[in-house]
Amino acid sequence: MTYVIAEACVDLMDRSCVDVCPVDCIYTGERKLYINPAECIECGACEPECPVDSIVLEQAASGAEATHISDNAAFFYDVLPGRDAPLGDPGGASVVGPIGVDTPLVSALPARES
Repeated sequence: MTYVIAEACVDLMDRSCVDVCPVDCIYTGERKLYINPAECIECGACEPECPVDSIVLEQAASGAEATHISDNAAFFYDVLPGRDAPLGDPGGASVVGPIGVDTPLVSALPARES
């Protein structure tokens, strides 16, 4: 199991979780952050840093949050719109920088008012 970032992160992307992640496994999409399930060591450092409580352990995810478990994996292992290949497990978010695209689920969500 790993941690997953749910819908509350969409259009917020506070990035406090990124700053405390010891393995650099939190990647930046266009509107949301994603945790790489193969790179996460389940240390939990990110969870208390999220100002909107969007980070949950997979097995503790509620119904709405659980939708983001497979969506989070899709960010890494499916070909995203505008990309030629899946992102995969590049070994750290700082290696690749912001991805600039989201999964179809996140892209289809209405924009949040700031």
